[in-house]
Amino acid sequence: MSSKLDTLSLADHGPVIPVIVIDRVEDAVPLARALVAGGVKVLEVTLRTPVALEAIAAIAQAVPEAIVGAGTLRTAADAAAAKKAGSRFAVSPGFTLELAKACEAQDLPLLPGVSTASEVMMAADAGYCFLKLFPATAVGGVNLLKALAGPFADVAFCPTGGITVQTAPDFLKLPNVKVCGGSWLTPADAVRAGDWARITQLAREAAALRG
Repeated sequence: MSSKLDTLSLADHGPVIPVIVIDRVEDAVPLARALVAGGVKVLEVTLRTPVALEAIAAIAQAVPEAIVGAGTLRTAADAAAAKKAGSRFAVSPGFTLELAKACEAQDLPLLPGVSTASEVMMAADAGYCFLKLFPATAVGGVNLLKALAGPFADVAFCPTGGITVQTAPDFLKLPNVKVCGGSWLTPADAVRAGDWARITQLAREAAALRG
């Protein structure tokens, strides 16, 4: 289905997708604008806080040049809520057929998470060939991605979890890695302080990363 293929196009907008945790909804729009100003357009707002859906809705309305999606989807209810809030894509920490079907029903392109070869096979059987490797560093990082490249030559990955601006280039130079997920672009202290200039600078550095 087309909704399964659309997530791969997210990689066309730059080498890093920020993984964003928003605690105060009033931070959402200035944070999104700071990232876009630094050249980072694809934004994953995780459903880890009570204001996450409100933050997604605010960004979708006020920052149309951003491509905002919801992260940490686990249930069908999450998929429905993310779509209603204005999410253009979804990211999950793992893979279940139930969640995949729920996202299809919502016409919400899903980037599902995997951490083992068996999970890659399950996701690929369901038609997903662009997958999030999570938690990337904890489960083997670059070495695991190299090992997966052999049996899964038709699968591309977005490694996320434990990656830094220093280690991202090691991932991005792998042929089966299209983009990285990273939380370093939006440090909690910078967000709390409203230091949007710092976040724009971090976004610029991330946008300039090449494998």
